[in-house]
Amino acid sequence: MPPTAITRLLGLQHAIVQAPMAGAQDTALTIAVSRAGGLGMLPCGMLSAAQIRAAVTVIREATDAPFGLNFFAHQPPVPDTSVNAAWLEKLRPLYAEYGLEPPTALVDARRPFDRELFELVLALQPPVVSFHFGLPDPTWVRALQTAGCKVLSTATTLAEGQFLQAAGVDAVIAQGLEAGGHRGCFLDCDPQTQIGTFALVPLLVDKLHVPVIAAGGIADGRGVAAAFLLGASAVQIGTAYLRCPESTIGPLYRQALANPTRHHTRLTNVLTGRTARGMLNRTMRELGPLSDSAPTFPLAASALAPLRAMAEVKGSDDASPLWAGQAVSVAPHTMDAAAFTHHLVTVADRLLPGAGS
Repeated sequence: MPPTAITRLLGLQHAIVQAPMAGAQDTALTIAVSRAGGLGMLPCGMLSAAQIRAAVTVIREATDAPFGLNFFAHQPPVPDTSVNAAWLEKLRPLYAEYGLEPPTALVDARRPFDRELFELVLALQPPVVSFHFGLPDPTWVRALQTAGCKVLSTATTLAEGQFLQAAGVDAVIAQGLEAGGHRGCFLDCDPQTQIGTFALVPLLVDKLHVPVIAAGGIADGRGVAAAFLLGASAVQIGTAYLRCPESTIGPLYRQALANPTRHHTRLTNVLTGRTARGMLNRTMRELGPLSDSAPTFPLAASALAPLRAMAEVKGSDDASPLWAGQAVSVAPHTMDAAAFTHHLVTVADRLLPGAGS
């Protein structure tokens, strides 16, 4: 594929961005995609500062290609003891089936981008920093850019894209409703206000002057070519990379990905407290998939953590988040991440020889 605004901006060979997937990958996937000429991303929302520093060292020892770090920009939750207690009571019957008691308190296991992380990233100076759920302090964004980092963030609506552009981001990730994992929304998280990738991308391309990266429902070279036709300067792919051996998902997750009867995905908030798309499991089916009673993000995940651990030991995904996008059936490949990245480019190149701008 010819150069695009994103490949020029980020110094990439290919306009392929690997979606950061917290809990489903480590540095191996990041390194493989970056080595293959795309942008490998490392999710940092569940890592300590020491773990992030160590991971960046591993990445830089393995490749001199561009890579990115991804962070959550959500506000820390304000616990509501009555809401939390009521939710734990709803979970009690399921806990009892596994011979467990629900936890007595809920903890925040997803770290927002705070001052410690800001200062760490300034010191590390990764080529790319991306954010989910909005942006941190605008002065921090400018400081990161001054330090040489390109800053990306996710928009699920035109209003969010315009907000991010006004805040000075270098590029906007257009996350359509098809996308797996957590919605990156931050102005309005009502799914009824959000649209699909192939409606959102041209809308943002027409209204914004920064490059747009298409995300959601893209799992093969045909989707890549289609995104370029609509004006995207790159694509971000997550679900299809989960099938690669470099992902760290467990056997239950891999079995679900390989089972076409599990591929009817749903939007749910009962697993973490924030709307995300994944394959249906028992907890989603019995408590949601969407519930007004769920504790705020990420406390709902804490409510399920002991149950999830025990269920997985017993071979059940009753309480496991099986994040996947609507294109989960499109790419049932068994390629490693580098081969898959090259395959995406080869197919898109054949379909759209003049792709990208």
